[in-house]
Amino acid sequence: MTKKQKKMLYRILAAAVLFLAAKLIPLPMLVSAALYFAAYLTVGCDILRKAWKGICNRQVFDENFLMAVATVGAIALALYERSGDYSEAVAVMLFYQIGELFQSYAVGKSRRSITALMDIRPDYANIERDGKLEQVDPDDVAVGTVITVQPGEKIPIDGEIVEGLASIDESAITGESAPVIREAGGDKSSVTGGTKVLSDRILVKVTARPGESFLDRMIALVEGSSRQKTPNEIALTILLAGFTLVFVIVCATLKPFADYVGANITVAAFISLFVCLIPTTIGGLLSAIGIAGMDRALRANVITKSGKAVETAGDIDTLLLDKTGTITIGNRKATKFYPVNGVSPKDFLRLCVLSSAADETPEGKSIVELGREQGFRFSQTDLVGVHMVKFTAETKCSGVDMPDGTRIRKGASEAIRAIVRKAGNGFSPEVEKIVRTISENGGTPLVVSENEQIKGVIELQDIIKTGIRERFERLRRMGVKTVMVTGDNPLTAKYIAEKAGVDDFIAEARPEDKLEYIRREQQSGKLVAMMGDGTNDAPALAQADVGVAMNSGTQAAKEAGNMVDLDNDPTKLIEIVEIGKQLLMTRGTLTTFSIANDVAKYFAIVPALFIASIPSLGALNVMHLHSPESAILSAVIFNAIIIPLLIPLALRGVAYKPIGASALLRRNLFIYGLGGLIAPFIGIKLIDMLISVLF
Repeated sequence: MTKKQKKMLYRILAAAVLFLAAKLIPLPMLVSAALYFAAYLTVGCDILRKAWKGICNRQVFDENFLMAVATVGAIALALYERSGDYSEAVAVMLFYQIGELFQSYAVGKSRRSITALMDIRPDYANIERDGKLEQVDPDDVAVGTVITVQPGEKIPIDGEIVEGLASIDESAITGESAPVIREAGGDKSSVTGGTKVLSDRILVKVTARPGESFLDRMIALVEGSSRQKTPNEIALTILLAGFTLVFVIVCATLKPFADYVGANITVAAFISLFVCLIPTTIGGLLSAIGIAGMDRALRANVITKSGKAVETAGDIDTLLLDKTGTITIGNRKATKFYPVNGVSPKDFLRLCVLSSAADETPEGKSIVELGREQGFRFSQTDLVGVHMVKFTAETKCSGVDMPDGTRIRKGASEAIRAIVRKAGNGFSPEVEKIVRTISENGGTPLVVSENEQIKGVIELQDIIKTGIRERFERLRRMGVKTVMVTGDNPLTAKYIAEKAGVDDFIAEARPEDKLEYIRREQQSGKLVAMMGDGTNDAPALAQADVGVAMNSGTQAAKEAGNMVDLDNDPTKLIEIVEIGKQLLMTRGTLTTFSIANDVAKYFAIVPALFIASIPSLGALNVMHLHSPESAILSAVIFNAIIIPLLIPLALRGVAYKPIGASALLRRNLFIYGLGGLIAPFIGIKLIDMLISVLF
């Protein structure tokens, strides 16, 4: 809980104590009034301040302004009547602030994301001075300084390797579990602060100024992110604000009219009018609807941080998905063996598996697994006397030396090319063609040699999750555009995008590119959902209207998103969208019921109040209630009964059926619109009949 939230909680508790003291303890009128005023100001000072600010900025239709008008109006009326009872105004403000406290937990999302990002940063950097390593603050390291990073240590700041070669764990940044190789020279020398060195000692030349590193930019992007209100939320707010304003004006003008015609309307009657006529039914159910949506999402193995996020998902237009770990499984896997002419598939299969026996990487294990599936198995006894050549970042290959002197190697094409050329051999056009074809298809070729002779090529591919193409097609039918985001080159990205069945892709994407795409879509009035698992996805997850983080991803990604998918299913948004549509329907139908309900109450309360003074209002007195007092009491009782009765519907939700928007609208208007008009007439009349008998 933040300091702001604690402060709000203390205000609520203090106001509650003052309110209960004034309400329950027999005190002189002036003392109880002073306690009510103290409670009101304690809990409502922030609302009154915001309302005044809205007036100064000509924003007079927001909820803070309307709440201030209603409560101040009730207090003014009580002062005018000299009743000394200000409990209604204080109670309304108190419960409103309790709701604000619960909502405030969503405000600190970006800050929590920043905290997660900060946790990745190393605490020190190693600088060699006088032959000894000295630990210094990374913020004190200037551009151009050479730092030393030992195995098991984090790279403190962005830079380039100037000496050495090592396997780097970038999972804290990218969300990908497979280590990558970084080495001095070439285009693979760049390293990122926060990543971890696994294998070898390296020297890194710092290239980023303090405050301008990758992590620093991530933090800045998260800080600058902002979410949109949903169109439905805006429309509903405007609608309820309009009706509330109308009802406030009605209640405010009733007193002069009553005085003019000689009707006696008490403070209790006016408070009852506020309670019954201002659209409160839906307000009492908003939290229930949101909780229900979060519960249904949880049953779908999705943790949501707010009901608003689920509702927003029902209206999204565009979905961005990170490729690795989201669309694809994550680690590349062996998919096919390509023996060259003259080599039997069985012999080549044996060479592939044996060359991977000493390879502990996920790719090496996948080769052994694929070989087992195709019928070649080996036991530890088969490896007796065999010399294992383990995979290293320096050699980029692995293999075995058999007892009879046979040398089997498997590795990157350039590594094997160097080995065979050193022996006076080379790549045949056939091998070159296989390597090129695999690369063009978005795969990674691994070449296998025996005694420095090329025997074939192994294809590694990003494995697209099963059934994903069909699920993307379903999203397309729901009107959701899918966009794949990847750091791959455009050729590879296009191949995977076509294979996965997405509508569009962003290749060689940087965090700024994701944000730019989301903001461009949002500026055109569209709602955007983002799914990702890496720290580099955090800014986009924070900016998107719906941010779904994979549970297998980094902490920063999970903090930035407003949902976490426990199943790591990139198409889980299908279920989330359906739940969101159900929430939208539930909120819309209950709003219709609430407004119809409040309109119907006019015919119960207003005619009963004035019929004695204005007999011509008898035409509106269709309910013929017993008395003005029983009418007010009946309406208040009905209002208290109807909300609990509607809670099960809010929790269960209105049934979602893909029958078309027009058909759904007609059905819901008939059931809940007409029902909202009829139910108060029947309910209030029955309650009035009971009250007239008992009292």
